[in-house]
Amino acid sequence: MIDNEFVHDHQGEAVERFTDRVAVITGGAGGIGLATGRRLASEGARVVVVDTNAEAGEAAAQELDGLFVAADVTSPEDNERIYATAFDTYGRIDVAFHNAGISPPDDDSILDTGLEAWQRVQDVNLKSVFLGCKAVLPYMQRAGKGSIVNTASFVATLGAATSQISYTASKGGVLAMTRELGVQFAREGIRVNALSPGPVATPLLIELFAKDPERAARRLVHVPLGRFAEPEEIAGAVAFLASDDASFITASNFLVDGGITGAYVTPL
Repeated sequence: MIDNEFVHDHQGEAVERFTDRVAVITGGAGGIGLATGRRLASEGARVVVVDTNAEAGEAAAQELDGLFVAADVTSPEDNERIYATAFDTYGRIDVAFHNAGISPPDDDSILDTGLEAWQRVQDVNLKSVFLGCKAVLPYMQRAGKGSIVNTASFVATLGAATSQISYTASKGGVLAMTRELGVQFAREGIRVNALSPGPVATPLLIELFAKDPERAARRLVHVPLGRFAEPEEIAGAVAFLASDDASFITASNFLVDGGITGAYVTPL
């Protein structure tokens, strides 16, 4: 079991890299988003939880002693409202983690995926990141600093024969857009990085792949570490990218994939 309650320095003292800082997390009510909220809050951050699920979002914000904003991340107006509310409440925005995403079953092979399914995934996974960055960047420009972390995926780097065509394309878009924003805003003190997780043991992924042993085995054989990631392991990577420890990292594709993209064959 991984202990991510907080980071310790070499003397065993708790490290609070986010004291007095404000972090906005979309898709923050569960999975990677909630794990990241817990990690950042444990290091001193004020966390703004953004989600469509009001009950889970309120519960997460209460647990984290933060703020919940119910919002549709595909809406330009909602994105403006998210960041205006965060700024009006706390007076600053230091971190934006654009993490909301979907992977529905009707997004499949290109031969079977309809235009409606394609567009729905593009809207949630790619357009929302565009809108979130567009809304938060002016706040960070005024402050002369900030860190944006956008959730891409290892499938933005690696092809899969078991395709989810719109999901894969959307994550490739997130990666390319993030790289460009990282370059464009670097001289303004704003870092923008793409987080590319491998398969993560969230309820969604377990439901999709892991409850069928054959489907799980087909995936795990490609992971050198031999298992799916825990949400807390992804949260640790977000905390690093969002913190001053990553002060010279921008426009990067930060792979947290158990070695998948580095492997030709995996160990026996």
